[in-house]
Amino acid sequence: MLQSTMGHLTGLAAALVLGAGALAQDYVPARGDADWERREPSSLGLDPVALQSAINFAIANETAPREGWEGVDVRDLSVMVPLTWAFEPFSSPVGELRPRGGPAGIILRDGYIVAEWGDLERVDMTFSISKTFLSHTVGLAVEDGLIADVNAPVSASVEDPLFHTDHNRPITWDQMLRQTSGWWGTLWDKPAWADRPARDNPARDLVAGPPVPGSAWEYNDVRVNALALAALHVWQRPLPEVLAERIMDPIGSSGTWEWQGYENSHVTINGETMWSVSGGGHWGGGMMLSAYDQARFGLLGLRRGNWCGTQLLSQDWYDASLTPTDVMPSYGYMNFFLNSPGDDAAAINVASAPASSFAYLGAGANMIYIDPEHDIVAVVRWIEASERGAFIDHLMAAIRED
Repeated sequence: MLQSTMGHLTGLAAALVLGAGALAQDYVPARGDADWERREPSSLGLDPVALQSAINFAIANETAPREGWEGVDVRDLSVMVPLTWAFEPFSSPVGELRPRGGPAGIILRDGYIVAEWGDLERVDMTFSISKTFLSHTVGLAVEDGLIADVNAPVSASVEDPLFHTDHNRPITWDQMLRQTSGWWGTLWDKPAWADRPARDNPARDLVAGPPVPGSAWEYNDVRVNALALAALHVWQRPLPEVLAERIMDPIGSSGTWEWQGYENSHVTINGETMWSVSGGGHWGGGMMLSAYDQARFGLLGLRRGNWCGTQLLSQDWYDASLTPTDVMPSYGYMNFFLNSPGDDAAAINVASAPASSFAYLGAGANMIYIDPEHDIVAVVRWIEASERGAFIDHLMAAIRED
């Protein structure tokens, strides 16, 4: 299962002058995944046996049906997703839910592939990892001056009436990015109160009413989709076009990825009909891409937006994305989950991993784990969400040298 090959050492003279760390930072994969250099794990300070143990663990802990759902095809997302959210009001899917593949993943060190398993070219749903792509398009809008200040109200630059209610008018871009906006309304026939209410009281959030903006963190896809709509208004062009031009093409992606919206999420801006994409697969749609493309995106995050000497997104934006949210310290901008050992509320809570590590997470479960201290990126697809931390523990055990 552990597939790795020795690559050719390059830049030896530069390595002697600058050191191995500087050389590692210089490598990025060429366009075309077949040309991505592979290295033996041991040549990059990883124990092959321990690394294989981490892979075996990921494969053995593939997402399984819940108790009482035995016999349900867990890979048929057209069944699994509606079952998962059946307790919600307005839970019917409105976007594509395609069947998924089996466990798959890639581990990079210093940018080189040291391990890979499963079908890595398969274009699969990523669920909430879509949110990270969305936050990147907002970051690009800030850098281009289309958004003057993340602490400014969204309503200052978006004319859509949905952002001009008494409650929503003061909501800032920063609050929407941190998922603390409390945005209130109905978008694409989905009311904000109906997303993830209490299982034993579906009316809980409706009765409580909208939270004060900035006062509470809530994972709510209606509000995420509202951010995507706001970004579309700011860019006045489809977000997948922006992402392709500014991020995915420059990092050499396969071009097979798709960022979808819903069957009812088309809007007209300046006389042109555009698809407002979703920030997750909660009701279908969202970002669908290969594991190789996920690894490239993770490597961009590891390098803080720099790709082969070109700064695609500023380091300042990554600093902001990794700044803890006051009311949810284990979360930065969407979808940056910060490793927070000892925080029981944290999605990534791994004492063996550096505090500087973080992950992009999605249901399924999908994970892009990024460890700047060890120069590691790990893409893990279709692992039980409860076992993500244990996988990271296994990965840390494979590191022989710092």
